[in-house]
Amino acid sequence: MANIRMKKGGRVLLVGAAASVALGAAALPASAASEPTVKELMADCASGTGKCTFNDPQVDKAYLGNYHQVSDTLYNCSTSDATQGLNWSDKVGSSDTAEFSITTGGKIAGIVDLSVTAKYGHTWTTEHSDGGSMGMTIKPGEVGWISRAQVMRQVTGTWQTHYDDPHWGHYYWFWKDTITSPAPNDTDGVKSVVVMKTRPMTAEEKASCGAHNGKTFLSKTKVEVPKADNAPRKGTPDKPTPGDDGKPPAREEKTGEK
Repeated sequence: MANIRMKKGGRVLLVGAAASVALGAAALPASAASEPTVKELMADCASGTGKCTFNDPQVDKAYLGNYHQVSDTLYNCSTSDATQGLNWSDKVGSSDTAEFSITTGGKIAGIVDLSVTAKYGHTWTTEHSDGGSMGMTIKPGEVGWISRAQVMRQVTGTWQTHYDDPHWGHYYWFWKDTITSPAPNDTDGVKSVVVMKTRPMTAEEKASCGAHNGKTFLSKTKVEVPKADNAPRKGTPDKPTPGDDGKPPAREEKTGEK
């Protein structure tokens, strides 16, 4: 296409070939020039778009997870000790390095469970629920609640996904991942713990007692401050590596190179 010069407002505009090039670039799919994220690949595993396996799983020793509040909060605005029963419930799920949620009964959970069972001979738990009731006594001017820490463990392995058609320019993608999940009680001798916690009311909490006529009351608001994750393995998501023969390539040649 020939270039055409157009004069407008004292400026010379060049259209034609340059515009054609720009149009062609805009028509290219975004995925052709980009690489997938771990979350995108995991989503394809979960939906079945990619045929995925979790290879060479390495299960770490169990550890006690962080304490977290599992009940309503009890406030004692009276002038004497207050004793009351508190119901508690807890549901702990699984996540991976990229913080991808892994739900029980889903494809991801099934793939991990199959891999761990084949190597270790036991299933992999992806979700745990528990609950109960406890009676607690708190002093005047105190706040009380029930807190729980779940037995956890991690498994590290390498994901492989295979597509029927190239995705991001390749049929195969690989990435390392660590999955953190609840474990059955007494795994590796580690037991889940349920405790009662109390602390003095803050000035703001004391000020709210007037609205409750100096009595004891319950609130749905959680007051326990979450602590930093104490999982043994931490880190950023692994960068996916493309492959074309079932193994990660040592070197990926660009299109047109010999």
